[in-house]
Amino acid sequence: MWRGVEVFRQRAADYDRWYERHQAIYRSELAAVERLGCGGGVEIGVGTGRFAAPLGLRAGVDPAREMLRLAPRDLDLVEGVGERLPLRNGAYPCALLVVTLCFVDDPAAVLREAARVAQRVVACVVPKNSPWGRLYAELGARGHPFYSKAKFYTLAEVAAMAPGPARVVATLFTPPPGPDAPEDPVDTGIDEAERAGFACLEFKRGKTPHP
Repeated sequence: MWRGVEVFRQRAADYDRWYERHQAIYRSELAAVERLGCGGGVEIGVGTGRFAAPLGLRAGVDPAREMLRLAPRDLDLVEGVGERLPLRNGAYPCALLVVTLCFVDDPAAVLREAARVAQRVVACVVPKNSPWGRLYAELGARGHPFYSKAKFYTLAEVAAMAPGPARVVATLFTPPPGPDAPEDPVDTGIDEAERAGFACLEFKRGKTPHP
């Protein structure tokens, strides 16, 4: 289940407006996900579709109906939780999670479910010890409506939830308040990506994430 799902239900429009106000950050993150190619896949924690729609994903799952109502209608949208996806085994070529693991109670279970329904899993997070992770954690401690519900992880912690990632792509190495223009993503290693504000780990199907 999502941690603090009620705030996403109550403030869905506020969540969506963040992307309009922070275009350079958003475009940087989009480019990082696009580099890993999840087209035709499903996004777990799809929210308002800010990644699934422009990147050509087919479907999305989210527990907050109010978020799904703001998502584009051409997506196949399902209300549900990541720990128990209402999807068939191997139904999609790719499962995408964008800053979803920090809002769920059991991230390893969500990764297992993602691996069940897709051939590849792309999990993107804000690394805990990066300047961005520290900023969001500080804002959360001050009572920020969204960040106060988040639990941030290092990339090493995410990688430990599943067999070693096949690929790591990162962006937002520019510290807060961030770049003036979209920042190009780079393929890198986990240690280097820990400094980034946004990093995606790709896991190949064939092994089940650890319990």
